[in-house]
Amino acid sequence: MREIRFNAFDMNCVGHIQQGLWAHPRDQSHRYAELRYWTDYAKRLEKGLFDGIFFADVVGVNDVYGGDGAAALKGAVQLPVNDPMLLVPAMAAVTEHLSFGVTANLTYETPFLFARRMSTLDHLTGGRIGWNIVTGYLDSAAKAIGLEGMAAHDDRYDLADEYMEVMYRLWEGSWDDDAVVFDRANHVYADPSKVRKIHHQGKQYHLNAIHLCEPSPQRTPVLYQAGSSTRGRQFAASHAECVFVNGQKIDGVKAIVDDIRGRAVGYGRQAEDIKIFVGATVVTGRTEKEAREKLEDYRAYASSEGALVHAAASLGIDFSRYDLDEPIETGKSTAIVSNVEAMTRTAGPQWTKRKLLEQMVLGSRQAPMVGSAERIADRLAEWMDEAGVDGFNLSRTVVPECFDDIIELVIPILQERGLYKTSYSDGTLRDKLFGTPRLPDRHVGAKHRAG
Repeated sequence: MREIRFNAFDMNCVGHIQQGLWAHPRDQSHRYAELRYWTDYAKRLEKGLFDGIFFADVVGVNDVYGGDGAAALKGAVQLPVNDPMLLVPAMAAVTEHLSFGVTANLTYETPFLFARRMSTLDHLTGGRIGWNIVTGYLDSAAKAIGLEGMAAHDDRYDLADEYMEVMYRLWEGSWDDDAVVFDRANHVYADPSKVRKIHHQGKQYHLNAIHLCEPSPQRTPVLYQAGSSTRGRQFAASHAECVFVNGQKIDGVKAIVDDIRGRAVGYGRQAEDIKIFVGATVVTGRTEKEAREKLEDYRAYASSEGALVHAAASLGIDFSRYDLDEPIETGKSTAIVSNVEAMTRTAGPQWTKRKLLEQMVLGSRQAPMVGSAERIADRLAEWMDEAGVDGFNLSRTVVPECFDDIIELVIPILQERGLYKTSYSDGTLRDKLFGTPRLPDRHVGAKHRAG
């Protein structure tokens, strides 16, 4: 029987997905700039046997709505936002097993330096780090570093394929496993004959350098990917080990899951080489009545405008230009294409702002799962069985109580049913997920392995 995996889904900011809930009197997300907030958060998740925390990130402003960032600033819609990577060593220092999935945009990261940063985190966490590979979707981010704007959606994935080749060569190919000899008597730390320069002359990247880090526990961090457009699925099938998908309906997600795994097999991988995590928002209590009352309490603080600000950026559509019942023209978006496709599946080809707002129960497009802990456990198990997913990225609502409810109410029920672990297994993040610390030989990155 497969066990359900849980990641807390969060961001180093005030307002992440459920816009407006930072205003709830019990919410603590305004403390995001305090290190103690994050170390306590990590200890709470590990005590509750969460698998990890998955950090989203953006390096631009959600400024599509209204044509500027005013509404994002007013509603704290992923702004201000701090660097998630700097949280990881502190959170790792107070935990032993909790894993960390960190989003980093390869469009704006130099491969050579980013490879060092991730290897450093892999060392410092004892192999508990994963990288969520994104190519970006905000024009504001592109302009912030001197570009005219975002490249076309599929072009960004072409760039990403080459980027990944460079990363694999640095992580897997620069140092032999036994390059470090640590010979004090002869004053030899590393054997130069077992360390080599990486030479790459490609369309986008040029490199002639030794990777600066000795081999870390996983070498290549566990690779996450969160795009499920057609081109995104192709990329995931080749590179990803964990895929994060969003979707309101089980059958729609199952089609994506089956397609990605089928494509992976076509690349010479195995279907089980890819773990699928679904984004979910849970509002629960000991009874149905308690859960419904909690939902109504939360709804009083949710921000419809904040939800539209976030949706406008990720869909590439300025909703401020539309009346409530005016049909929305999606056009050809350069933003998150899979989000546009998911909205069309949910609301139909002629969707309106009113239809969108009807789904934004808690300030996001993600309809919450609401019910008693028993009902929530049933629903999560149903997703596992019918959609073929492996776990859930649980989006925060009011923190920390939203995760306390999962830990105290839902997980014990899942454990009684044999669907959730009662203790952590040992090893790196990849060990815990796949039973091995290194990329399998059939992964595209393994062909760049030293020796």
